[in-house]
Amino acid sequence: MLAYIDWFTSSDIFTFPESLPLIGGLPVRWYGVMFATAFLLGYQVISYFFKKEGRPLEQADELLLYAMIATVLGARMGHYFFYEYPTLLSNPSYFFWSMIRPPYAGLASHGAAIGLFLAFYLYVRKHKDISYLYVTDRVVPTVALGGACIRIGNLMNSEIVGKETDVPWAFKFYNDPSLNHDYFAVVPRHPAQLYEALSCIVLFVILFMIWNKKKEKTQEGLMTGVFMVVLFILRFFYEFIKENQVSFEDGMSLNMGQWLSIPAILFGLGVLWYSFKNKKTV
Repeated sequence: MLAYIDWFTSSDIFTFPESLPLIGGLPVRWYGVMFATAFLLGYQVISYFFKKEGRPLEQADELLLYAMIATVLGARMGHYFFYEYPTLLSNPSYFFWSMIRPPYAGLASHGAAIGLFLAFYLYVRKHKDISYLYVTDRVVPTVALGGACIRIGNLMNSEIVGKETDVPWAFKFYNDPSLNHDYFAVVPRHPAQLYEALSCIVLFVILFMIWNKKKEKTQEGLMTGVFMVVLFILRFFYEFIKENQVSFEDGMSLNMGQWLSIPAILFGLGVLWYSFKNKKTV
């Protein structure tokens, strides 16, 4: 049995030849490909839901546009306001300039979640024939799939690594110099990215089964509540086996990801309470 798995990867899949106009020398990175894959898979799932429930596919197209913009902006702003706020206090102009300029290396899932929920509010205001929870119920399975894709991208980047361990499936992450992790030591670690990716796939299957049982008659809020509670409870506990992402977390009893997960769990419980109290279907 292997004592650990040597994980040699590069953040780049390939680089376009220098001879090509415009794109010559540009790298194609794993994270970007997995990010795009998340949206492609999400669109297929939402389109499938809408088609089976007799809704216009144009609404699915529009919902994808809202989701894409909200995810990118929310994740980027979330990373900076949650994890880089010491820079905001010390150098505000540099903080905002760093947020908007490439490369876009910092993204936060909690920020993406906030962005999505705000975007769905705007979407429902435009489409008054559907409810807010109807939209979130159809989107959360795609978010679970997207979460799996993003964590696979993190795995390929050798980032958001787990703590040192002696489990037989531990990974030894060999650092890409561009990542510049201060804590990075090449020792066997929990493949925390893989744990989260597999959990997201299982969560997607559970949510799809809930929807598939009744489709458009699915109890409003049930899928949203299950998603929020399960995903963020798992996120809370996975943080115990992950390295902190930024140095200021080292002195905290719970890290930033855990503190942000608590209101998300409470929100999910509130949605489940509302769902079972009202038992409303579309």
